[in-house]
Amino acid sequence: MPSDSCCFFHECVQCKALIRPKAGDCCIFCSYGSMKCPPIQLQGHCCSG
Repeated sequence: MPSDSCCFFHECVQCKALIRPKAGDCCIFCSYGSMKCPPIQLQGHCCSG
């Protein structure tokens, strides 16, 4: 993942479900990942807000 952008949506290749961030999160990595996205890790805030 680039350190200056976020991934807002992801389509599951198996079931074709569209995964979106949970309310209050900037991207799917912050919602479902084991760590926050790189912009938050590096800058303390996300590129989207």
